[in-house]
Formats: sequence, structure tokens, C-alpha cells
Amino acid sequence: MIRVLLADDQSLVRAGFRALLDAQPDIEVAGEAADGEEALRRVRELRPDVVLMDIRMPGLDGLAATRRITSAADLAEVKVVMLTTFELDEYVFEAIRAGASGFLVKDTEPEELLRAVRAVMAGDALLSPGVTRRLIAEFAARSKEPATADALARLTEREREVMALVGIGLSNEEIARRLVVSPLTAKTHVSRTMVKLGARDRAQLVVLAYESGLVRPGWLG
Repeated sequence: MIRVLLADDQSLVRAGFRALLDAQPDIEVAGEAADGEEALRRVRELRPDVVLMDIRMPGLDGLAATRRITSAADLAEVKVVMLTTFELDEYVFEAIRAGASGFLVKDTEPEELLRAVRAVMAGDALLSPGVTRRLIAEFAARSKEPATADALARLTEREREVMALVGIGLSNEEIARRLVVSPLTAKTHVSRTMVKLGARDRAQLVVLAYESGLVRPGWLG
């Protein structure tokens, strides 16, 4: 059972999400929060698997709350999916850098929300269909604190190649086809790369690919 915490200052939004999620045989809503501070308290109290976190909330906003959750060693297993009203939210890339496993626009289709919860639980990065790869490249280009390429020295040539493909948005299956290897082999390379770089999940690996210069904005087709 996947346990989800809903963090949004709009009760109607929480009620709608709860009705959808609780109707699933493999998902349950563990609790709700109306602001960032309450979300932090509830996360520590309930230890949910996934938090659906609104970016804009009164007091402590979702971005700050996400940073605190993802920086806490004892909450390492908690995945955060940011919720935003606008696809071009200025905080989208910063949310990924803060440790969020992905983001969705609030008016996403119900099946996409369900897929999101299950995807991040499985360790995959999640991007709302309306938020394109080009958008990620744009935010990456604006990153205030670019990393050096030193971290890449820990990787083998094949791992750097795999990281670059992750950076342009390819799935394990697509990487496998590109490199003519099995999907399991591709997944293994991705996992090893994440471990070596200390990436929390696939979303942070994408960020590191841009910040290290391994992938550059404009390379996407």
C-alpha cells in the first residue's frame, strides 16, 4: 500500500485528491496538511511514502518544506511531488533542485495523478506532460549555482554516456535501445551513476547532468 500525504491550502483540492486516491486498491491517503509547517509535522508523524505538495501555501511554502524534508536523513524514503497551478511556475526547476521527485499541474488528468504517485514510489522522475524537456533545459540554464565537472570524474565513460541520455529525458528502455543493451543493464548503469553522485532520484540526476555541463540547453530535439 502506497501512503500519501496531501499538502495544499485549498480544502476542495485536498478533498478531490483524497476521493481519487482512496478509491485505488494500492493507495491510501495517510493525512492532510494546509501549509508547509503542518506538512512537516505530518510527515514526521505519519512517515508517508509520497507527499503531494502545493508550491504556494501560506507561511512556509511548499518549496521550503520540500527542502527540509529532503535534507532530513531520517526522511530519505519520503518522495515529494510538487503541485503547481501554472506549467511555467518560476519555482519548478528550483523544486527539483530542492529534492522533489517531480511535479504536476493541478488540473492534470486523474489517471496521470495516479501514475505520478506510482512512478515516484518506484523511483522514477516525474514530469507533467505539459512541462516539456525544453522547459527543464531553460531552468537549468538559469541555475544560480552551477556545479563543476569534477563529480563526473567518478563515473566510467559508459556511465557518463548513460547520464547524458537520462539528462535529455530518455527512459531506461529508450537508453537500452540507444546503446544496444538490455533494459536491466541500462537500469543498472543508471542506479550506479546515482549512487556515485549521491543523487536522491532520477530527477536529481537530470539536474546534475545539466549543472555539470554534460548536457547543455538546446541539445533537445
